[in-house]
Amino acid sequence: MSSVLLQEDPALERHFRGHRDAVTCANFSPNNKQLATGSADTNVMIWNLSPKARAFRFVGHKDAVTGVEFSPSGELLVSSSRDKTVRLWTPTIKGESVLFRAHTAAVRSVSFSQDGQQLVTASDDKSVKVWAVHRQRFLYSLNQHTNWVRCARFSPDGRLIASCGDDKTVQLWDTATRQRINIFTDYGGCQTAVEFNSSGTCIASSGTDNTLKIWDLRTNKLLQHYQVHSAMINAFSFHPSCNFIITASSDSTVKVLDLLEGRLIYTLHGHKGSVLTVSFSRVGSLFASGGSDAQVLMWRTNFDAFSYKEMLKRHSQRVNPEPPPHLADIYPRGPHLHSAQSSSIEVTLLLPSLIRIRTSFIAKYVHTYKEFVLVTGTVASSPEQSSGLPLTISSTLEHIVRQLDILTQAVSLLEERLTLTEDKLKECLDAQAHMVLSHRFV
Repeated sequence: MSSVLLQEDPALERHFRGHRDAVTCANFSPNNKQLATGSADTNVMIWNLSPKARAFRFVGHKDAVTGVEFSPSGELLVSSSRDKTVRLWTPTIKGESVLFRAHTAAVRSVSFSQDGQQLVTASDDKSVKVWAVHRQRFLYSLNQHTNWVRCARFSPDGRLIASCGDDKTVQLWDTATRQRINIFTDYGGCQTAVEFNSSGTCIASSGTDNTLKIWDLRTNKLLQHYQVHSAMINAFSFHPSCNFIITASSDSTVKVLDLLEGRLIYTLHGHKGSVLTVSFSRVGSLFASGGSDAQVLMWRTNFDAFSYKEMLKRHSQRVNPEPPPHLADIYPRGPHLHSAQSSSIEVTLLLPSLIRIRTSFIAKYVHTYKEFVLVTGTVASSPEQSSGLPLTISSTLEHIVRQLDILTQAVSLLEERLTLTEDKLKECLDAQAHMVLSHRFV
């Protein structure tokens, strides 16, 4: 068995003390050299991750800081606060800032667009607002929430905004038309956080009902539904590979979910009291957590030691990931009630033998289909070699074959993971049998 599949446990690497009250938000800089945190003590801290480097304390907010985020370039840092304002900082020792008088009530979250040109804020005044960063001015407001809005985020391509709040909804907005295009209402509690995955094809949201749900925006289907905490989930973060999510809860734990296997893989203890924020670094090698104990803990990820990027390099047939969903593909445009019996992936132990039958079937199907396409000659390396089909059809078929290659590799990876799981189960059963025999002879 390949050693790259062996995962290590996450490890606590450092802890930072400097805040005098609960740590409410955290974000790593793009170059992975700094960690920004905000606190109920009204201060923003920037921790320099190089050894013996000093931390910066930024003072300016008049009430608890609720959100912090570095710009994509790392040249700016933005923070939001219950004092109804947003501040744009230069993350250096001077700590200079520009003030946005943003809302008429507490600002719950703030986030940059992927190009760094805009900000989106969410507020207890029931609105979501969008701002121009460099012109430092208000652009427009989104106003269909009926209660406090706790979180708002841009999609990776900037065409969508997702927001959630105490009205127990997640809402999706078109940034071009500034209209709401979808609403998800299948929630049992207030929604505390929402986030797009890195490809923009899915959104996840967490709530006061202790659950985390992941939706496919292309089909409006509930993909996965986790209920692994015993108290509300305050925050979560996607790993850059989209294969893992970490969650922070008022049950004082941080949990790690494996999205490929659809299960909980780690529960981390370290905070005394509620964990209020959690965030992966931009490359995923580190993550930070903060809580009501005023501590900031920085963890080495380790469980992502298997490099999916290396696997891609070893297969020349790999292509770019799927494009984000087109706005026209996101239906319906009005209220959409989702049944609680949607095809969710519950966190349960699946039998490896049954999964292996399914993966073998998929692999056989992929191989057969590829042979058909290649033998019939409908896909060629150039237009002159094609079988006379229109260029657009040939291009589509080429894309299908490349996607089938991707599926083949995914199936292969899943089978390798299942082999590892079976080995571990066998070891457990052998150990249990040994214990039973030992007790008998005693």
